[in-house]
Amino acid sequence: MTDAERTHPAVERVEAALLAAGVEPRVRWFETATPTAVAAAAELGVEVGAIANSLVFTIDGDPLLVMTSGAHRVDTQFLGERLGGRIRRADADTVKAATGQTIGGVAPVGHPAPLRTVVDVALAGYPEVWAAAGHAHTVFPTTFDELVRLTGGEPGPVEPGPVEPGPASA
Repeated sequence: MTDAERTHPAVERVEAALLAAGVEPRVRWFETATPTAVAAAAELGVEVGAIANSLVFTIDGDPLLVMTSGAHRVDTQFLGERLGGRIRRADADTVKAATGQTIGGVAPVGHPAPLRTVVDVALAGYPEVWAAAGHAHTVFPTTFDELVRLTGGEPGPVEPGPVEPGPASA
């Protein structure tokens, strides 16, 4: 089965959101699930830092999408102080309600409503980054600038200390 022959409602919503934003959706399907940055990077043959993890948290009870480099962990205390609220990891039901997608395949777009989004500045160091496309078997390529534009996200660090850039800005 080719990528074009595969379908899933969440992936279709991601593709529609990309098209609406003027981006040609280039969704890539994998034979097996790639629910982690390490798995996706291995499947794609790229550095783990070039994977744009979509992590859902809550900030003072409201959903918050954090697009972080696969090489980073989100420091919720640091990020909460930076954003002016208390951040907690969202449970599976909150993730599904906020994004219409399940953990392991959450895309940066294609949600029922826009989500407040933070985009890890470390992703700017890669000429191409890969994000989930609504299903654990899918990803699509983008760039840091396009990711910020698509999500309406706020670029910034997600953990304290100096940003470790990817190879493009090294």
